[in-house]
Amino acid sequence: MSKLSNTVINTLAEIVGKDNLKTDLASRELYSQDIWSTGELADFVIFPHTETEMCQIVKLAAQHKIPLNPRGAGVSYTSGFTPQHSGTGIVCFTRMNGVLDINEEDMYVTVQAGCTWKTLYETLKPLGLRTPFWGPLSGIYATIGGGLSQNNAFLGAGTNGSSSGSILSLSVVLGDGSLVKTGSAGTQDSKPFFRDYGPDLTGLFLGDAGALGFKTEITLRLIPTPHCEGWASYEFETAEDWAKAQSAVAKPAMACELFGFDPGLQKVRMVRASLASDLKSLKNVVTGQKGLLKGLKEGAKVAMSGRNFIDKAAYSLHLVVEGHSDPEITAKLDYLDQIAKSHKAKSIENSIPKLIRANPFMPLSNMLGPHGERWVPVHGIVPLSQGASCIAALDALFARLKPHFDKFDIIYGYLTTNLANNGFLIEPVFIWPEALMAIHHETVDKATLKRAKSFYPNPPATALVKEARTEVIKIMTSFGAAHFQIGRTYPFAQTRTPETLALLKAVKKATDPDTIVNPGALGI
Repeated sequence: MSKLSNTVINTLAEIVGKDNLKTDLASRELYSQDIWSTGELADFVIFPHTETEMCQIVKLAAQHKIPLNPRGAGVSYTSGFTPQHSGTGIVCFTRMNGVLDINEEDMYVTVQAGCTWKTLYETLKPLGLRTPFWGPLSGIYATIGGGLSQNNAFLGAGTNGSSSGSILSLSVVLGDGSLVKTGSAGTQDSKPFFRDYGPDLTGLFLGDAGALGFKTEITLRLIPTPHCEGWASYEFETAEDWAKAQSAVAKPAMACELFGFDPGLQKVRMVRASLASDLKSLKNVVTGQKGLLKGLKEGAKVAMSGRNFIDKAAYSLHLVVEGHSDPEITAKLDYLDQIAKSHKAKSIENSIPKLIRANPFMPLSNMLGPHGERWVPVHGIVPLSQGASCIAALDALFARLKPHFDKFDIIYGYLTTNLANNGFLIEPVFIWPEALMAIHHETVDKATLKRAKSFYPNPPATALVKEARTEVIKIMTSFGAAHFQIGRTYPFAQTRTPETLALLKAVKKATDPDTIVNPGALGI
C-alpha cells in the first residue's frame, strides 16, 4: 500500500480520474524499473493527460514535499527515473501523447511530451514533412519528452546532431507548479516559432535528466522530407581502420546516419533476426522507394545478399545520405566512398542501412539477447580524433575480462555512430543469461517473448556486467567523454568544475526550490 494519506491520494485521483492513478503493488513495481535496474518502490504512478493537470499535480506534491520522477516509455538503462527515495511518485507521460499543432506555413510542429517519435513521424509523413532529427531506433515506444531529457542519437543525427538541435520551444512545469514557456513562446501571445530570443532557456531543460522541470509540450522544427536517399556499407579488417574511417566519413556531415558494428555485435545481429522479420522488412524496402520498379530492384538486391554478405570477423560501417535528386545522391555517395576507401574499406552489399531506413521503428526485440537473455548497453561520446584510441582502450579492458565473461556466458559487442561531425558515440552492449524483469514482459513484443528461453536469476553474472559497465565509464571519463541519458549512472556532477557545479545547483534551486523534481538525477 502507498504510504501517502488518503487525502492526498483522493486529491490526485480527482485531478486525473481514478483510473489514471495506480497504487497497486504490481504497477508500482513495474514503473519503478528501467531495463537495467530497480529503484525504491514508488508510492504511486500517475498518468496526466493535460498541461493543466500536470500543474495541479506538481503544486500538490510541492505542498506535501512529495518527490515526483518523470517517466516516458521507461526503456532507458541509467536509472534516470527510478526512485532514489521512498515516498516517490512516478509521473508517466504516456497519456500526454498528442500532436497538437502542425504549422506548415511557419514550419514547426507542437506535440505533448508523451508523443512517440513514431507517432510524430507517421503523422507528418503524408504531408511531406519531417523533423531534422526524427528519432532513436526505439521510437516505436520512446517518447519525445523522455528523449529530450535524455538526449537521443540516430535518425538524422549524422547531419543534424542530437535531438536537442531540432527543438524550438518547450513548455515546462517547474517544481512549484508554475508553467514556463521558452524561446519566442515566452513572449505574451507569440508563437513558438523561434528558439534564439535572449538566453537559451530551451537548452536549459534539454539533457537535464528531467531534474529541472517537467516538459509538457514541445515544439520542433520542420523540414520538407528529402525525396531521395542512398546507402553504402563497408567492412574493415581492423578496429583502427574502422574507427578512423568513421571519423573521416563523419567530417563532411553528408551522411544523415553513419553507424558501425564490431564482429561481436554483428554475430548477435545475424543470430537474432528471423526469416519472418527479414521478409516483413523486405516488403517495406520495396514499398518505400519512389517507384515500384526501383522498389523491386532494391528489394531483390537485399533478398539476394541474404545474411552472409558480411564477414563475421570483420568490422562494418553503414551510411545513409539524403537529397532532393538522384544526381545529388550519387555525388554524395561517390565522395564518401573515396573517403572510406582511403581507410582500407571494402564495399559490401548495403542491405543493413536500406532495411533500417525502410523499418526505422521496429518492435523492441533487441531489448533482449538473441535467445532471450538480458541486454544492457553503456556508452560515451568522444571527439572524432579519439574514437580509435578509446575503442583500443575498451578492447584491452574486454580482453582482460574475457576469461570471466566466458565463465558466465557473457557476450559483448559495440555499436558506433556519430553526432553531426563532432561526436563519436561508442556503445558497448552486454548480453548475459539472467531472468527478465517486469518491464521486459511489459515492453518486448509477445512473439519475441514466446521464443525466448527462460533463465534463472544469475546474480554473479549480473554483478560482473555491473563491474564491466563501471570500468567502461572510467575509461570513457579518461577520454573526457560526454554522455546521453545521464540519469544516476554517469559521473556528470562529479566531473564538473566547482564553478560549473555551483551554477548548476543554483539553477536547480531556482527551478525546483523544494527538490521534488527527480531528486538525485544528474547527481544533484
